[in-house]
Order: sequence, then C-alpha cells, then structure tokens
Amino acid sequence: MTNRIAELRKERKISQAELADAVDVTRQTIISLESGRYNASLLLAHRIAKYFGLTIEEVFLFEEGEV
Repeated sequence: MTNRIAELRKERKISQAELADAVDVTRQTIISLESGRYNASLLLAHRIAKYFGLTIEEVFLFEEGEV
C-alpha cells in the first residue's frame, strides 16, 4: 500500500511534526508512513484522511491483490 501523505502535507505546507500532533502520533510514525515502512491502522488512516478533508481511499492507495 502506498500513500499520498508527503504530497498532501507538502501541498499544504505542513511539517511532519504538525501532522503528527494533529493526528495524535509521533513524528517518527509519520516518517515511517511516508517512507512505506509502516501501514496505518484503520483508525489512524481515518484520522489522517479527515485531517486533509479526504476519504481514506484518496490518501491511501491500495494495489489490486494486496491483503
């Protein structure tokens, strides 16, 4: 699964720390999400999508056949 977190964050000129504070995680979690080392839980994915005013599917991109 890939995501558009870095792209959305940069478009809005938001730092990793600001996003982390807004969705109640550490900056390291945001770094891990952006680099693809970590997949968000459903709750975190919802928080991030809501923060950007988007759906989960608009932020997190699922490839066909992924589990």
